Amino acid sequence: MPLPKKVRIVEVGPRDGLQNERLLVSAATKISLIERLADCGLTTIEVTAFVSPKWVPQMADAGEVMRGIRARPGVSHPVLVPNEKGFDAALAAGAREVAVFAAASEAFSQKNINCSIKESLERFKPVMARAKEAGVKVRGYVSCVLGCPYQGEVLPAAVAEVAWALFEMGCYEISLGDTIGVGTPEKTKALIETVGRRVPIRRLAGHFHDTYGMAIANIYASLEQGVNVFDAAVGGLGGCPYAAGASGNVATEDLVWLLDGLGIESGVDVGRLVDVAAWMASQFGRAPSSKVAQAVLARRG
Repeated sequence: MPLPKKVRIVEVGPRDGLQNERLLVSAATKISLIERLADCGLTTIEVTAFVSPKWVPQMADAGEVMRGIRARPGVSHPVLVPNEKGFDAALAAGAREVAVFAAASEAFSQKNINCSIKESLERFKPVMARAKEAGVKVRGYVSCVLGCPYQGEVLPAAVAEVAWALFEMGCYEISLGDTIGVGTPEKTKALIETVGRRVPIRRLAGHFHDTYGMAIANIYASLEQGVNVFDAAVGGLGGCPYAAGASGNVATEDLVWLLDGLGIESGVDVGRLVDVAAWMASQFGRAPSSKVAQAVLARRG
């Protein structure tokens, strides 16, 4: 299969990237990050999560962040919601796209959201109904698609079942997340082939963590299977509070460097993105961790 000519990047740094940072980031800084990312050419930026601040303190300012973002033509600002209460808060703050999440691992579902996979999917039915009524788009996430920190191996067929349930429920796109970054290219291909028999590949997205340095390799394997949407976080921000040792999401600048090298259009300026990565890392008193950011900054002197 020929590689896609164009890829859409879903920037998850402001939400998935920041939610596990121990140093609380101000709403003003988050808003500035979102605006800078849009200036780079990113058109889908997941900005926050309407979740309990008890469990995710970094997202306590979700409403303030959502209301502070400047609307731009052609740029969407999805937010994560765990249930109907979160959906109500998101809608009140002006959200026009939300994301819901389920796990492909029973053990992870219990640890992460304290319920079974089946129960988690049931929680989303009223959210889907309300979203349809309000004209709000819904994206679905599936966690632990290539391995679980508690149960180990996750079968592709189990991932396909959850992905299909979310798709049938009304999610326009399903993001497959290698939450602990244990995937390898051949396993990634097998996963996409299996899930693709239930959900059209054009409706799938890849979400890879770089724990073992395999994120870019897994993205290339996904491109070979026809996937043309990928989640990424500027500077490789992120991790998982329920998966010890899991490192950040694939860095957006690393992904764009790959796509540029392959002649695949993304619409994102990698140089400006590196500047954003460096600026965001400086907020935590460190240098950006991604290889591309380090190389580009070193070359600039």
